[in-house]
Amino acid sequence: KGTIHLFRKSQRSLVGKLTHEFRLVAADRRSWKILLFGAINLICIGFLLMWCSSTNSIALTAYTYLTIFDLFSLVTCLISYWVMMKKPSPVYSFGFERFEVLAVFASTVLAQLGALFILKESAERFLEQPEIHTGRLLVGTFVALFFNLFTMLSIRNKPFAYVSEAASTSWLQEHVADLSRSICGIIPGLSSIFLPRMNPFVLIDIAGALALCITYMLIEINNYFAVDTASAIAIALMTFGTMYPMSVYSGKVLLQTTPPHVIGQLDKLLREVSTLDGVLEVRNEHFWTLGFGTLAGSVHVRIRRDANEQMVLAHVTNRLYTLVSTLTVQIFKDDWIRPTLSSVPIANNILSLSDHHVIPMPSLKAADNLNPVTSTPAKPSSPPPEFSFNTPGKNVSPVILLNTQTRPYGLGFNHGSAPYSSVLSQGFGIPGMGATQGFRTGFTNVPSRYGTNARGQPRP
Repeated sequence: KGTIHLFRKSQRSLVGKLTHEFRLVAADRRSWKILLFGAINLICIGFLLMWCSSTNSIALTAYTYLTIFDLFSLVTCLISYWVMMKKPSPVYSFGFERFEVLAVFASTVLAQLGALFILKESAERFLEQPEIHTGRLLVGTFVALFFNLFTMLSIRNKPFAYVSEAASTSWLQEHVADLSRSICGIIPGLSSIFLPRMNPFVLIDIAGALALCITYMLIEINNYFAVDTASAIAIALMTFGTMYPMSVYSGKVLLQTTPPHVIGQLDKLLREVSTLDGVLEVRNEHFWTLGFGTLAGSVHVRIRRDANEQMVLAHVTNRLYTLVSTLTVQIFKDDWIRPTLSSVPIANNILSLSDHHVIPMPSLKAADNLNPVTSTPAKPSSPPPEFSFNTPGKNVSPVILLNTQTRPYGLGFNHGSAPYSSVLSQGFGIPGMGATQGFRTGFTNVPSRYGTNARGQPRP
């Protein structure tokens, strides 16, 4: 017998779990290439940050942030490989595809935060512009450009490749597309290169390197140091404009919204499902993007009572599965139960009617033609309502209440209440007519107020 631990710690800590998952990813040979590029990226970032400090150039710092973004993209690629290895669990019943969506969203948001930091530093430099040293400015530009392009073109990053094609175009892509149409109008052979939608990451790398080259030339020729701040602002704006559409797209996926480009196709499929044999109604439909390129959904289908559930389920799934890969369909039949209005009779041997008041219910002959649901006149030939509620109706027994009232005075009066027939037959107690009972009292031995006195003698 061992010691009982009431609050036993988990077998693995958070660091231990992360280490276990990293080993799982590192066991795949496809991830070795990504890990190698990640190590080279860290070395390159270290050199670029030192050159940014020695040159005092904020434009080179803004361009270095693109290299840091490449590191985030490599981490996202590793997460994508890890998602493909993992299987759905009871906690994550839809799988782990949303982790790569979260990684893309976090990477693009961090890149935009870096751009905002560059804009803030550039605004401060406009007030007091420091001197820029161009000794390693051009070297750092080409090193960063070569590594960024080599990383983007050598490694297929599935999440970012999908987002860059599915998200809306940035303003930089739109301006380059207009320029490309003009160039391809002069040289048609370049249409296969410039006319398709250009990769936004390659485009921003080339545009940033071009801005740094212009900065280097203007500083070397005229010592115009303010152009470095202007180039930093331009690179920050291009970074923000490129990452913002991707953040919006991945954020909508995290919010489980329906993609706009599939709404028309979903409406068409739902109309086809509603026309299937046995289907009466399609309702509570909800479709959302589970991951990049994966659509999930759920729908409720009401069918006839005589319809085959499995047959309808197979037809509905076959129609929707062409667009929705993860689908949940709930089939229920049109089976309505009509509750009947019942009343429990009271046994005769339980209550004695002589000792209790009986409150008869009013006659409902005038309400025979009323609908118990709407309280409106209904035709005699109209069918019964769909539902019946336990409202007071014809079959309710009269309510019988106990007579607990006692009279404290022992005057020899009769304590019971006279029936209505005896009260009406004995008169209304008109003065001088010899009536011995008033209408309101119901007592037989009480003298009239005006006819006799307490001893039965006439009043003077």
